[in-house]
Amino acid sequence: MELILWRHADAEYGYLDMDRPLSDKGCKQARKMAGFLLSKLPKDVRILVSPALRTQQTALALGLPFQTEPLLAPDASAEDILQAVDWPNGDGCTVVVGHQPTLGMLAARLLASSDIGVSIKKGAVWWIAARRHEQGAAASLRWVMSAKLL
Repeated sequence: MELILWRHADAEYGYLDMDRPLSDKGCKQARKMAGFLLSKLPKDVRILVSPALRTQQTALALGLPFQTEPLLAPDASAEDILQAVDWPNGDGCTVVVGHQPTLGMLAARLLASSDIGVSIKKGAVWWIAARRHEQGAAASLRWVMSAKLL
């Protein structure tokens, strides 16, 4: 299983949390990252997106069909995301467009068995792969890309 964690791009403040739109900077970040990702994603990729407006707008930049997943809302836990994606038993590649600190908590849990999260910057992507073996599954980090580097 391949799991791509994509934190929503930069968003405006002064709105209810679920209604925060992307800022102009965030729209540019989302377009740049989407362009980068499109050349790397498999054709049968599954895309799960938080119901928050800023994540929806981030995912729209890909121009691919996606599913809104309530388990990925801003108050989600790492366990909620694991359940939504069926980690590590799911097949193929799944993109999760979500929020910090949950994405950082999930990355730390998968990669370091830690409850102390890592910082995933706005608009950044972390690509994690599961490798199944007799004792269960292990995660490995394929790559990280920041919107700022694009």
